[in-house]
Amino acid sequence: MKKYLQLIRLPNLLMIALTQLVIKYCFFEPFPVEITLNGFGFSLLILATVCLAAAGNIINDIHDVEADEINKPHKVILGKHISEKTAYNLFLIFNVIGVLLGFYLSNMIGKPIFSGIFIMVSGILYLYATSFKSYLVVGNLLISALVALVIILPGLFDLLPAITPQNQETQRTFVSILVDYAIFAFLINWLREMVKDQEDIQGDHKAEVNTLPIALGKERTNKLIFGFSLIPLFAILYYIYAYLYQNTYAMIYAFVFILIPLVWFMSKIISAKNKKEFSNLSGILKLILLLGIISIALYPLLWK
Repeated sequence: MKKYLQLIRLPNLLMIALTQLVIKYCFFEPFPVEITLNGFGFSLLILATVCLAAAGNIINDIHDVEADEINKPHKVILGKHISEKTAYNLFLIFNVIGVLLGFYLSNMIGKPIFSGIFIMVSGILYLYATSFKSYLVVGNLLISALVALVIILPGLFDLLPAITPQNQETQRTFVSILVDYAIFAFLINWLREMVKDQEDIQGDHKAEVNTLPIALGKERTNKLIFGFSLIPLFAILYYIYAYLYQNTYAMIYAFVFILIPLVWFMSKIISAKNKKEFSNLSGILKLILLLGIISIALYPLLWK
């Protein structure tokens, strides 16, 4: 069982579930917004999202065996503990469950066209693993967009269907905040994907995956990552200035748990050279992403 949980990357799936639970019960429920999904319906949304993510992790591992044997040989599961056939079957099962739940939810809220989102996500994850990953930058952007979508989905399925002429201003305000968080998640995850490419350069080179470090070299890619880091840095500073300056606790949280770690990351990425350094920096970005998402849970304490 442990190997199957490693295959689907349980910690990442739990982070997805936590993100959507925090949005629902710490951001929607405590405030006077109209919602569409009850607890059962929202559980189905989480399950659909997690199933598609699990399917994506599996198909990615199937097509990453050659690279993983170099990048992380101690973590290779397929062919050693789980057969490729079993992995494909699990990929299909998780995909079917995710798409069917998405179809059911979309019809339940009266938005059948939304079922296309789940079909699109399933297709993107498959194409990413089989081809898009090999294209420079494209794969990183797609995965980061899907990470952002995890934050957008509760807004699409819970807030959007409940918009009326009377409540549209309030509903749109909350949707706008979710979009801000989604942009933050996109930018931080994009940086992390580039750092992971630095970490996995040897295996990617053997598997003929065209990443930035392979195309530009490690040193130039480090400078590029530093340059792109300025985008979330200035975005966070602007957000603090525009929205948080009147709330001391919110400003302290943003500075201590998001801004300072990001600045520390930027100071280290320029000189990073070996696999361990890149792995640590990838972990820092993941922590920044998690702490950023958790900040949603502070809204009832800070703004109500």
